[in-house]
Amino acid sequence: MPTLSALYRYPLKSAHGHALNVAELAEVGLPDDRAWMVAEPSGRFVTGRELPQLVTIQAEADDTGLALSAPGHGQVYAPRAVFSQGHPAHVWGTDFGAWHGADEADAWLSAFLGRPVRLLYTGETQRRVKHFPDAPVSFADGYPLLVIGSASLAQLSAWAGQPFEMARFRPNLVIDGADAFAEDGWTRIQVGEAVVRFAKPCGRCVFTTVDPETGVKSRDQEPIRTLARHRKRDGEVVFGMNAIVEKPGRIAAGDPITLLE
Repeated sequence: MPTLSALYRYPLKSAHGHALNVAELAEVGLPDDRAWMVAEPSGRFVTGRELPQLVTIQAEADDTGLALSAPGHGQVYAPRAVFSQGHPAHVWGTDFGAWHGADEADAWLSAFLGRPVRLLYTGETQRRVKHFPDAPVSFADGYPLLVIGSASLAQLSAWAGQPFEMARFRPNLVIDGADAFAEDGWTRIQVGEAVVRFAKPCGRCVFTTVDPETGVKSRDQEPIRTLARHRKRDGEVVFGMNAIVEKPGRIAAGDPITLLE
């Protein structure tokens, strides 16, 4: 039987992720997953696609705020309470409201990235998933969850003739014990107390070529080059499945996966 082998969240969009052993999965996804993002002063999102050094930032969320640190740049703390100013946000063609006010974190991020940026917070998100108007979503690209099977990663590594870390694909849920790309054919699963509905394959881009530890792009354009040879669907290079949360609940690493549809 397939099992949930790992779950990850990324408090700051494009920054370093962290494994969780157990979590309360809500409609918006894992707690504080992509609850903060770096943005231009206009509110347009900034990601590791254009600034790959973002992946080297460690972002730790707790009940009171967000701690950011990076090698050689010290750290800064942004309390949730300071995000009191409404601010426009723009992610992949969607405009919605977010929150601003962490001036010290803005200055720290701007110095680290070498350009003026702002740290935005979703708070109680106003954004909804396209085609699923009842499903809330944070600053994630488009869906609350990304699900990848470990056998799918193993197959990709075999095709490319080199091992790839799961971290460069930034999943939320990793599944063991299923065939490679089995997740492509799933519609609904139960994991722990939660029910997850699969929505669409995840289109991949140059961000997958960024080393998740160093922030350096691969010179051989891998793994996107191999994915383009083997995993092109309707003009898009795909790997992993985007999903929404149909029924919230507690999930934990090691939970069995029950295929409902």
